[in-house]
Amino acid sequence: MSGFSFFKTHRTWEDWLGMLLGVLIVVSPWFPFSYHDTMDAERSTMILNTFVVGMLVFGLAQLEYVALQRWEEIAEVGLGAWLIVSPLVFGYSGDETLRVWHALLGALVVVLGALQLWQDWRLSDRELANHP
Repeated sequence: MSGFSFFKTHRTWEDWLGMLLGVLIVVSPWFPFSYHDTMDAERSTMILNTFVVGMLVFGLAQLEYVALQRWEEIAEVGLGAWLIVSPLVFGYSGDETLRVWHALLGALVVVLGALQLWQDWRLSDRELANHP
């Protein structure tokens, strides 16, 4: 039963991991092994979308580190899902490497946000406010 304690406590390293994922999302268009065959207009839209999503993930993770609230975790899950579908919405799904990276990073954000939401679901507002 001690293995289940992992799912019951929100740890600060999870917030740091969220910040790291936000940084990785921001720099993902410039990964050295990504093939860029998209047009300039599509590329600028993709870069803007990636920058905004990455900064929001980073900011929400910082906010969780300082003042924990459930809506932050729900927003992270939404941002991760948006990052997964972004290549299809903005038309850069032809860049297979970047599409895979965005799906992977988005899935990690969704899993991390869902884990944190699971950990904090039963906590009262007072307990959330006392998060270290």
